[in-house]
This record gives sequence, structure tokens and C-alpha cells, in this order.
Amino acid sequence: MKAAPPRVVLDTNVVLSALLFEHGRLAPLRRAWLAQQIEPLASRDTIAELIGALAYPKFRLAAEHRTELLGDYLPYCRTVEVPAVVKAAPACADPADQMFLHLAFASRARWLVTGDRGLLRLATRPADRIVTPRDFLAWLAAR
Repeated sequence: MKAAPPRVVLDTNVVLSALLFEHGRLAPLRRAWLAQQIEPLASRDTIAELIGALAYPKFRLAAEHRTELLGDYLPYCRTVEVPAVVKAAPACADPADQMFLHLAFASRARWLVTGDRGLLRLATRPADRIVTPRDFLAWLAAR
């Protein structure tokens, strides 16, 4: 019996890089979720942030292209209902990043993949699963 793919929270910048740069360093993440080697987790808040970020003028993405990009990500995500209070989650210095911690703790995600230094600082023990995209990709490649 095949093991279930690891449940992973990807912060918005990680998802954007994987979606926007088809041959970039995070393109393997996109291939991993498309091949169902990982199961990205999303919440109402993280989806709203992604939709908003794709609409930033600096990306110059037409509405149809934004819809296509979301179609390459959201159907592969498991949407999680995050309670208003997530007691086990530590507090992040940047309140805007708290939604990723809440999602990770509420869903019991195996990994939270981020390049955000504030979130990465919360990984104080080897057992903590808040990692950089580079470290996660190295783990994924070694599987």
C-alpha cells in the first residue's frame, strides 16, 4: 500500500515562485504537487492572500492567466478549516505570517515550507518542521 503524500503548508511566496517561474529553482515543488508527491494545504486566508498576490501589478498577469495558475495549484490542495484560536501555534513576529502557523498546526502538517526569516526562527529544534524550500526539496529528492 502506497503511503499518503506528506501534508505541506507552502507560504505564498513559495507558491508564487513555483507557479510563476516554470524553470526556476522552485519548479520541482510544482511538479511534486502535480504528481501528488506532496499534498499542499490551504485555508481560506492563505488562498485569499495568493489570489491577491497574483493580482499585484508587478506581475502583469491577465485575469485568464491568474485563473490558469490557480488551476494548477488549488485543485491539488486540501482545504483546511482553521479554528479562530489555534492554541498550540507559537506567535510569529509578523502577524501576517500567523495564518501559515495556524494552518500548519491546525492541520498537523508535516512541513511548513517558507523563506520567511521570522517563521524560520521559530524552528528551534531539529524536530521542528519549519524549513526553507531548499531543505524541503533536498528531503523530497532523497525520498
